[in-house]
Amino acid sequence: MRKGAEADIYLGEWFGRKAIIKIRKSKRYRQPDLDAGLRKKRTLHEASFLVDARNSGVPTPLVYFIDLDEAEIVMQYIIGTRLKEIITNCREKYNDILYLNVGRSIAKLHKENIIHGDLTTSNFIVMKNNVLVLIDFGLSFSSQRLEDKAVDLHLMKEALTSAHSKVADEVFNKMLEGYSEVVGTKIVKDLLKKVREIERRGRYTRVE
Repeated sequence: MRKGAEADIYLGEWFGRKAIIKIRKSKRYRQPDLDAGLRKKRTLHEASFLVDARNSGVPTPLVYFIDLDEAEIVMQYIIGTRLKEIITNCREKYNDILYLNVGRSIAKLHKENIIHGDLTTSNFIVMKNNVLVLIDFGLSFSSQRLEDKAVDLHLMKEALTSAHSKVADEVFNKMLEGYSEVVGTKIVKDLLKKVREIERRGRYTRVE
């Protein structure tokens, strides 16, 4: 079990299959009806983005069941290794291909105006057959804005710099290479310009 600020995550079963059960917590400081409504909305929101991302061509955990009254999602348990561990251990021979695929996955989301909202190396899981699975869409939203897509990329860059400083630039550049294969170099150039603006501002929140 893993307890988070917004939800608790359990390992369980769904009709004989291992499954992840994510239950959004009730907040005592909120008025009960408001609390229930927010939990329902956010549960449906996350489940919807898991499906939308999969439809965009990015593998995500399958959603088995949603209980809105309990603010619960039952989803596929992904067997694999977190990208964070692979980069840290540098034990895989297919790293360059892997990083290209990370960039391609992010670009596929952005092409459909899906902003993940929490892009880190912990939220990508690499399965044994080298399939890259993206998880945790709790902060996702829809946006056409270059700013929001740049923030997504900036979050990934910051995650790399924080956890993998020695190889951060190399890995991020390879991800950008994969990203550009999907959307083109012109868009990547514009995004990087916006990323640099974000870095100068020193802020990571959306600008309205």
